Amino acid sequence: MNPITQDFKDVPALAQARKNLRIDWYRCSLDRATLRELSQPNDLLGATHAVGHLTLLVLTGIACWYLFTQQAGWGFAAALFIHGTIASFLTAPHHEMCHGTVFKTKWLNELFLRIVSLIGWLNFPVYKFSHSYHHRFTLFPAADREEVLPVEPSLRVLFLLQLFTFNITGGYQSRGLIPTLKNFIKLACNRFDNPFNSWGSELYADHPEEQAKAARWARTVLLFHTGVIVVSIAAGQPVIALIVCGAVFIANWHRYFVGVAMHCGLRSNVPDFRKCVRTITLNPFTEFLYWHMNWHLEHHMYAAVPCYRLKRLHQAVAHDMPAPRTLLGAWQEMRTTWQRQRIDPGYEFDTPVPPPACEDTAADQHAVNAMASSIADLAPQVLASELRVAGLRTRREP
Repeated sequence: MNPITQDFKDVPALAQARKNLRIDWYRCSLDRATLRELSQPNDLLGATHAVGHLTLLVLTGIACWYLFTQQAGWGFAAALFIHGTIASFLTAPHHEMCHGTVFKTKWLNELFLRIVSLIGWLNFPVYKFSHSYHHRFTLFPAADREEVLPVEPSLRVLFLLQLFTFNITGGYQSRGLIPTLKNFIKLACNRFDNPFNSWGSELYADHPEEQAKAARWARTVLLFHTGVIVVSIAAGQPVIALIVCGAVFIANWHRYFVGVAMHCGLRSNVPDFRKCVRTITLNPFTEFLYWHMNWHLEHHMYAAVPCYRLKRLHQAVAHDMPAPRTLLGAWQEMRTTWQRQRIDPGYEFDTPVPPPACEDTAADQHAVNAMASSIADLAPQVLASELRVAGLRTRREP
């Protein structure tokens, strides 16, 4: 069995799933005032994170260029490794800015989203579409093709070699040069037979105008990187092309080890985020690079809360949550699960969760539900009304 792909011939058409699939998600009890406070974006906190991440990328890029010009081979290699490690985490700000929760001032969010998407080889129009389904229908494969389980938490030698050097072929939660280029060229040519992960042409089947936006952005990214390559070669500095255009394919290792842990090995088709999403603890620097998405369960449960307040959200609902795993503990859990899935493909790890909390008053819970179901600015307008009804209620019993 190929762990990355699945046969969807028996899965209802996506339009039909949008219409008929209603998931009554369990969310931990949280009072209205606390949720409203936690959901407020802040321009200063957003700028600190966005400018901080990009500054690290620029500084390590300059260090790479300088050490290369000084012919400091080992120093250049070390700087390039650090630069690539930081660049591989550009998927994190891209994710957050697609949600639109980083900045209170919306144009700042849009500006940084485009900057990150350009240098990170990321197509935000496709991701907004895909990720809207992922949040509304998390691990329900009838409508979530962004994460399709089971997947292998691979530690194969040749794959790890790419992760620690230059990623050519890619894989689950790792971006390779060949598939990325191939995908962008196809999208630029308006071919959407495989736009993202396990999605096919059904992602945009009912929305050709949105597909056109994604195709235009793919052309913009290709033109940008082609321009950088041409200018750097013409200036006699081809290393600049490597530093700018190749960074996201270098030293993917850390992003891979962190990103795989969010869903791998957990349960599909279950209306309880605590069983299909995993929160892990990380050191402060990695948490900064990952934009606090290690608090992933909290993010899925209350997606309108900005990333820099997710730890506070965890503290507010910790009584009703499974204990966060460590990164090592998560990998041990995933690998054990995968070994069992090779014998029993239907097996999934069932996370132990606390007994359900007491129900809030109906009036308060109605207000909380309305805020809790928000995925902020993630869904494009044409999808927002279709998806709004999904997940609007909060269950009090698993």
